[in-house]
Amino acid sequence: MFKPTTWLGASATALALALSLALAAPAAQAQLKIGFMAELSGPQGPLGQDQYDALMLVVERNGGKLGGVAVQVIREDSQLKPDVANQLVDKLVEKDKVPIITGITFSNIMMAVHKKITDKEVFLIGSNAGPSPIAGALCSPYFFSTSWENGQQAEVVGKYAADKGFKKIVTLAPNYQAGKDFVMGFKSHYKTPTVAELWPALNTQDFSAEIAQIAAAQPDGVFVFLPGGLGINFVKQWGQAGMRGKIPLLTVSTADGVGLPAMGDAALGVLAGTFWGPDFSNAANQQFVKEFEAKYKRIPSQYAAQSYDAAQLLDAAIGKVGGKVEDKKAFMAALRSASFKSIRGEFKFNTNQFPIQDFHIFEAIKDSQGRMTLKTIATPLKMEKDNFYDKCQMKL
Repeated sequence: MFKPTTWLGASATALALALSLALAAPAAQAQLKIGFMAELSGPQGPLGQDQYDALMLVVERNGGKLGGVAVQVIREDSQLKPDVANQLVDKLVEKDKVPIITGITFSNIMMAVHKKITDKEVFLIGSNAGPSPIAGALCSPYFFSTSWENGQQAEVVGKYAADKGFKKIVTLAPNYQAGKDFVMGFKSHYKTPTVAELWPALNTQDFSAEIAQIAAAQPDGVFVFLPGGLGINFVKQWGQAGMRGKIPLLTVSTADGVGLPAMGDAALGVLAGTFWGPDFSNAANQQFVKEFEAKYKRIPSQYAAQSYDAAQLLDAAIGKVGGKVEDKKAFMAALRSASFKSIRGEFKFNTNQFPIQDFHIFEAIKDSQGRMTLKTIATPLKMEKDNFYDKCQMKL
């Protein structure tokens, strides 16, 4: 016979048991949310993908943690559109409540979001774009760069061109903030007046007009900044026009690890200036290149290198504060200490929180497996500071 009192007693006992088990069970570990935003689609997508893959290489190696703390990386594609990037920042900060954002591939995106992010006292760890204003007058204690101020990569190429005695140079760069920064950086060390300065639009795909202008000018060399798909198109078209080997190409963010496989033989002999190369012999770099190639089946680019160091910086700083990134002064100090082994060798921040570092010249070659890669051939600038740090009046 059904006895309500017996059923109620059993139910109450089961409920009490479930409640006691729930109370006894450890609470699920809270995850530290980190926003990642970059160009992840279109012709420039491979740049952001390398940034993301290198970040996740560190996170996954650590079992989903940075600094011993479980992290959730929220990935967003800014689509090379400043308005989209601003909407994503609102989402990451207001909805997702991230205390840290990293990535940012292009300078027009960085200029659109830098103030919005840092004014909210959210930490922004830039792993590529370094427009000059944020290295100088618009600097913020909440922004740290693991790459460079835009002009610095161009400066090393300008120094190399001056050292080698180039007398007639044509420059070619897209008509936007980074393009202007790179040409200015090149000219800061290459003092000879340029023969011509060409400024194609950022969405240019056909460079036949610019190549014709260069051929007509007959310069000693061409300084080129054409990132991502722009560089691939230009170098291929340069080769198709019969220009390879006739006029030296001195490049920045053009003949890099992302574009070289697609360029193929057309890129052989092209010179590139930057802070890092896959042939660096230090132990940290050898581990990075080996793990990246094993996981992603390709040679890492400088975009990956910068983002890997951003992940290492976060790993060290989060660990230093025991995961308490809400203690902003302590976390800021931990970031500034840069207590990690950079794959570029020595690493330290200047007063504007951009790196002080060596810059090198590389030549595009084929490795022993027939893959296009970069070989270090010179180091014209050592422990270089950017040209804007003294304009940074940072209030910590």
